[in-house]
Amino acid sequence: MKIKILFDEKKFTLSFEVFPPAREGNVDQLYSTIQKLAVLNPNYISVTYGAGGRTRDRSIEIASTVKNRLQLEVLAHLTCVQATEKDIEQTLESFRKENVENILALRGDPPEGTEQFIKTEGGFGHASDLVTFIRSRHDFCIGVAGYPEGHPEAPSIDADLLNLKRKVSAGADFIITQLFFNTDHFYHFRDRALAMDIQVPIIPGVFPIVNYSQVTRIISLSGAEIPRRFAETIDRVKDKPEEVEQYGVEYAIRQAEDLIRNEAAGLHLYCMNKSGAASRIIASLDLPRTLQPS
Repeated sequence: MKIKILFDEKKFTLSFEVFPPAREGNVDQLYSTIQKLAVLNPNYISVTYGAGGRTRDRSIEIASTVKNRLQLEVLAHLTCVQATEKDIEQTLESFRKENVENILALRGDPPEGTEQFIKTEGGFGHASDLVTFIRSRHDFCIGVAGYPEGHPEAPSIDADLLNLKRKVSAGADFIITQLFFNTDHFYHFRDRALAMDIQVPIIPGVFPIVNYSQVTRIISLSGAEIPRRFAETIDRVKDKPEEVEQYGVEYAIRQAEDLIRNEAAGLHLYCMNKSGAASRIIASLDLPRTLQPS
């Protein structure tokens, strides 16, 4: 099923994001995690696509397994990084053959060890170009990324919103946001997007911190602001892993509750290939009956 149909039918959607494991032997463990997440009744599972296409084949395999063996709807990521137009067409054809109907079209981060994105000769330099290409040749449902605090490379939030509008005008059906910890950033982003006549659903992305090492890594990768009180609390218990996880999950629950109260179109949880935090968060929320855990 195309995810855009879900948005037409439902006021609220639930989704989880996983990534291809670095080691071959961990794929079965990932499938076990996805089966545990399935008990939480998500509307779809999002599968990432490694920088430089290094997990291309595994991403296709995992997306196919989620869709065809585990019988869950899937959103497959696709990036422009180190890929020509021909490479992207081959990947899209592989997804099509595996009955994958939904693509999250991304420019992608620079490959590991590099500081800036460089357009591949014969490829695309912007996610909007990728959306245009997909829309012109295939009948996928297309999602794109949004950045409540602005993309780290954008000169301003206004410039970033103009880029988002270009992606939607090119044919994107919905938006999933980068993680954030201050829900006001999401509401301002949503309001400003609507003021720019961006009418597609905007789904907030929530990242539950479950270990202290994630804090500095998140800041360096995403540029997301961590509210001072939350940061101080986590820092105070940084040598007590169980308490770090407890506070991280509790904070994510409060975020999710606030987003639901303020009529977010859904909730997208970044799971880091674990099911425990997601299970605790969903169990604590007053979700629509159709999304209650099985």
